Formats: sequence, structure tokens, C-alpha cells
Amino acid sequence: MGRLFGTDGVRGLANESLSPELALRVSGAAAQILSRGKERALAVVGRDPRASGEMLEAAVIAGLTAAGVDVLSVGVLPTPAVAYLTGLYDACLGVMISASHNPMPDNGIKIFAAGGHKLDDAIEDKIEALIAEGAPLRPTGANIGRVLNASGARDHGLVIPDQYSVEGTHERYVEHLVEATGQDLTGLTVVVDCAHGAAAEVGPAAFREAGATVIAINAEPDGLNINDGCGSTHLDQIQRAVREHDADLGLALDGDADRCLAVDADGAIVDGDAIMAILAIAMKEAGELAENTLIATVMSNLGLHIAMREAGITLRTTAVGDRYVLEELRRGGYTLGGEQSGHTVMPKFGTTGDGILTGLKLMARMAATKRGLAELANVLRTVPQVLVNVPVSDKALVAAAPEVREAVLEAERILGETGRVLLRPSGTEQLVRVMVEATDPVQARQLADDLAKRVASV
Repeated sequence: MGRLFGTDGVRGLANESLSPELALRVSGAAAQILSRGKERALAVVGRDPRASGEMLEAAVIAGLTAAGVDVLSVGVLPTPAVAYLTGLYDACLGVMISASHNPMPDNGIKIFAAGGHKLDDAIEDKIEALIAEGAPLRPTGANIGRVLNASGARDHGLVIPDQYSVEGTHERYVEHLVEATGQDLTGLTVVVDCAHGAAAEVGPAAFREAGATVIAINAEPDGLNINDGCGSTHLDQIQRAVREHDADLGLALDGDADRCLAVDADGAIVDGDAIMAILAIAMKEAGELAENTLIATVMSNLGLHIAMREAGITLRTTAVGDRYVLEELRRGGYTLGGEQSGHTVMPKFGTTGDGILTGLKLMARMAATKRGLAELANVLRTVPQVLVNVPVSDKALVAAAPEVREAVLEAERILGETGRVLLRPSGTEQLVRVMVEATDPVQARQLADDLAKRVASV
């Protein structure tokens, strides 16, 4: 069996590769690893609204309580809310049941350690090893975990700040977001595409609480319609809605609301790179950008590198995946990072990407400067980019082949200062991804196609 954990937890087709039995084993093993040393441990469990989440939530709670861990089940909430509450309630772990932007039939299990931080590879390896051993801890009697209310939690010595209820956790998260915004948004009108997902309630509520006029679309989840032609992977609806409502901007979330893409008043797309550029410059001006450094992945456009250099900001890159951005942010004590896909992380306010917070901060910049989103986004001039996915039999072997490396070096020589080349194995499929950026789009396409042919021939 291959590695169970991918770049963002355990994910698969619900009730097939991701079965209730697997969910029980994963949560039980995670509980044992992450609760060691605690006499009575607590886990926070949330989910997005897809139908299979109900089934998997029951299995996850069973696995946690069977391992002796108490559970606070917070219901349907965004991934960043579960991470935030894990830290707020001093839980030893948090579990989010979601497949993010994937289609409804898929689902996933994301696990957070104490403080709401994503797991590193070493911890994931320990969890996988424990699952493989097949000998889980099974306490009995009073040592079995409980699904608790606040009074029950206090009886077990756990500290819950206020009377626990699902409604209370939703309100607490919205309060956290509005406090983090730091700017009255009165006068701004925003269309929010909730993707029929986890932010269908708390997303519009947070924007309204911050003062904005909100038009919410795709905010009626029924368990089957999450991400269905809407949200951050399908921007045509929000582009139309912004123009129809004469709104100042639109914000598109994904199913678990850990990412956000935007469109300006004319419906033009403002991607994660542009959002990062806007926020980095705002934070630099406010003295809040640690080391004047932004963290992004290698997939960010060359235009972001140029824009940050012109703004006097250092851009450091990581491997693809928000977990690697998070690791670099923590390692260097940096204050802003993200991905082109819309994950934006501000460690002062959260331990993972938060689409609602990203949108609030973007609108705060608009309100503070009294400038439209299109004008703010002009700081980034995107360089034409061509991406080709090449199916291969052994992605690692092909990507490292000498003839492939030589072809990459030759393409880089041809481009010089006018572009760049990135060739990497896919994290989830037997593909090698070839990406070329160049100021001349014809040249970018030609070089990408030539490299793809070389990769396919190995």
C-alpha cells in the first residue's frame, strides 16, 4: 500500500477508498499519537456539508472516543474554523472532514495537532505505522472518550471558555474574523460565492458583521451540491453576479473555505498571486510584514516575483502545497504566505489558509485606501504561463532523467531573464508537470511543448 496521507490529509471516494472503517482507524491512531502524555484529552471535530460527511463524522468520533479522547463536535464549519477552535479550546487535536474543492462524491480527513497546526511528515508516518500495526489502544469503563457538553467537559477537568454549543462556536469564529479585519467595511458591496459549502452561514455573517453589504450566492447546501459548478473552481457565476448587482467585488470560496479567489467590479479575475501582492504591500506599509518577506510556492507566477522585487519585498518559495508554506512561515517567523490557487495564510490570525479572512483583509485594504480592487491588483503584471501535464509510468524516474534535466537547462538558457521553467512530478498522479513562463506567449508554448515531448519520450 502506498502512503495514506497526501498533501492535505487523507482523501478519496467516500465509502469506497475512504470508508468508515478507514476513518475510524485513522482517527483512532491519530488520537493515540497526538494525545500521549495527557490524562484526559480533547478533540474538536467539524465537517463540510457533503452527505458522506455525516457517515464519516460518526466513524471519526467513534475512533476518537474508542481511543479515550473526548470530542466536541462543532458541526458544519470551515476548515480554518476547526483549526482555530482546536487552539482556542486547548485541544490535543482537531479533525476536519472535507475534500475541499473536490466534487461531492469525494471526501477527506484533515488532522490538526495541538494549537491547530497541520501535521508534519514525521507525525503522519507515525499515524500510518500505528494503523499498519492494527493493535489500537482500547480503554474501558470511565476511560472511554465522551461526546461532551461544557458541564461534562468541566467534570473531566477540561477548560471550555463558555457554555459549549454549536451556535456558540459559529459566533466565536465570526467574532474572531471581524476582530482580525481591523477596518470598517461599510460602503462596500460584495458578492460571496459560498460553493454550497462549509461557509454558507458563517461567511456571509462575517462580512455583514464587518459592515459590508453582502449578496450571498450558492449558499444553500443540501449535501449533494457542494462545489457543483460554483465556488473558487468555477468563477463564471460570480463574475456575472458582480456585474448584475453592480458590486465592488466578488469573493469565491471553495467547499471548506480555506481558499478564496476574487473578481473586481468588472468581473476580471484576481487570483491568489495578486491577492498576496496586495496584502504584502499593505502589511509592509503597516510594518507588519516580518523581514519584509512573502512566502509562496514555486507555482506562483514570475509576475509576482517581479512585483515583490519592485516593492522592496523578498519572495521566498516552497514546494507546492499550503502545508509547505505553513512550515516555512513557522520556521522563519514570517507573517504572510500563500498559493496562486487562493490559499492565503496569516499566522497572526490563523494556522491555516482562511478564505473568509482573506476576503475581509482584501476589502479592508480597499476601504483603507479608497481604491478599487482592479487598481490595487494592477501592481501585479502576470507573465504568460503554459502548463502541460505529461502522463508517465514512473514520475520520479522520468523527472530526474539526465536528458530531461538537460532539456530544462537548455530552455532556461534560451529564456534568460525573460522567463523561467519548472518541471516537477505530480503529488497525486503519475504525471510530470511542465510549466514555462515567458514574456512572449508563443515562445512559452513552444518551449513547453518541446519539453513535454522530451519527457514523454523517456
